Amino acid sequence: MTTRYRLDDLLIDVPRQRVERDGVLLDVGGLSFRLLEFLLEQGQRVVGFDELIERVWAPAVVNEETVTQRVRLLRQSLGDDGRNPRYLRSVRGRGYQLCVPPQRIDDTSGDTTLRRSAKRNPVYVGIAVVLLVVGAVAWWLQRGDEQHAQPPSPLLQRAAYYAGIGQRDDNERAIALYRQRLQEAPDDRDALVGLSRAFSAQVCLYNGEAAQIDRAQALAERVIAVDPNHAAAHAAVAYSFDCRGRIDDALRGYERALSLDPSNDGARASAAYLYERRGRLADALAANLAVRDPSRARFLQIQIAANLDLLGYAAEAETRYRRSFQLYPDNVFSNLAWPSFLMRHGRNAEAQVALDEAMKRGTDHAGLHLLAAELAWARGDRDAAWREASRAAELRPQGSFARTVLWSMSPVQPPAHLLRARAESLRAGLRAGSDPFDGLDAALLLAMIDDRDAAIVALSDAVAMGYRDAAYLRATPLLANVRRSPRFDALIAAIDTAIAREREAVRARKLDVSAAP
Repeated sequence: MTTRYRLDDLLIDVPRQRVERDGVLLDVGGLSFRLLEFLLEQGQRVVGFDELIERVWAPAVVNEETVTQRVRLLRQSLGDDGRNPRYLRSVRGRGYQLCVPPQRIDDTSGDTTLRRSAKRNPVYVGIAVVLLVVGAVAWWLQRGDEQHAQPPSPLLQRAAYYAGIGQRDDNERAIALYRQRLQEAPDDRDALVGLSRAFSAQVCLYNGEAAQIDRAQALAERVIAVDPNHAAAHAAVAYSFDCRGRIDDALRGYERALSLDPSNDGARASAAYLYERRGRLADALAANLAVRDPSRARFLQIQIAANLDLLGYAAEAETRYRRSFQLYPDNVFSNLAWPSFLMRHGRNAEAQVALDEAMKRGTDHAGLHLLAAELAWARGDRDAAWREASRAAELRPQGSFARTVLWSMSPVQPPAHLLRARAESLRAGLRAGSDPFDGLDAALLLAMIDDRDAAIVALSDAVAMGYRDAAYLRATPLLANVRRSPRFDALIAAIDTAIAREREAVRARKLDVSAAP
């Protein structure tokens, strides 16, 4: 039976899910490969959206936007250009079609190129990561500075396109294009702001060098120096603070951007996310509900679901998490949010089923593996927990919490004095205004050396700085030892009291939960 194809200069091995060009293995996997395989089976027939959804995505419920996004990701993996396609073209109003007839390669044909090259070319697995806290990055970059009269530069348009895709390689392409534009026009404000945001994303999302954050801030501040009312520049400075974990500074920047440009839904959604991190749940929900164009803030449903869940509206949150999981199988945050919700609410068996489905969707992410590690640890499968934690740490080598989870599941842990010193460093940063989750990180480190009292104090620090996820504290197996402390119930009670105040604020502001988009 034929299992290999040639498409122009591509060689595709279906059983091995390998695609190569000129002896170089391309990063095509998950849903992208399933889509490519189905199209190859159709020859050059035009395939409509409905058929693609039924044959590639089912049983997930998706829409045409999801198909379009996945086609774009497949093109990026193949190095194809939608405006001048070589492999896959759009047929307006009908669907998609391969540009050339695919040639089947018989197994007996003697063509061993794939087998030989696969042995000498490693697989480079790209991580599709999308920024949740800034739901409208592409919009910000494409809208430009309204004070400019001339049409936008083609370099800027391409840079914004790549920056908006949300993958490491595409972000690097965006950086190169922004730099090219600045060689042409060193004072182009849109290019300066775009490069600033791309540098921040390189660190915040793709584990780039920390020094890039300083460059990001300097670029945006250069624009502000000549144009103090440049809203996008203030948002870019805020993003650099956001990536540093300086939540309060980031919030001030987003709020300043929003005051200068009330239509900036990206800044509004980002501020809403940070309001939640600070425990300002009513403010977070109000900001999310005030988004003027939900289509601009792509992950608005997830943010609203998180607000509702923390406020105690679990049924409403569940509806939104489940819907997002069904509608957006290409979205790593949707894939993570739904099984995480189930685990936090004690529904581990359902969480594992949802996580297994999420893992098949080709949106690899450290958070998915951390959740898998926790579920494995909870059911007593220590080997699986260790493997998943190791994978999470590999994907997020600069992530403190991933490293801490790996240590907690390791048969050989670091010396106690090092764990305590690391915990104290996290607590010091927390008191200086870092993310409240650092308190959980510190608590887990202290739990590893069986200092439950100090762990409770670290959790109390987190609660004081805005942490409100009592469901996670009750559910995670990582803090099982800490939950035995007689002071744990008082900690949960403090969260419940804070939540009650926020619910009252929601009612006082007449925020209609049922009207959330």
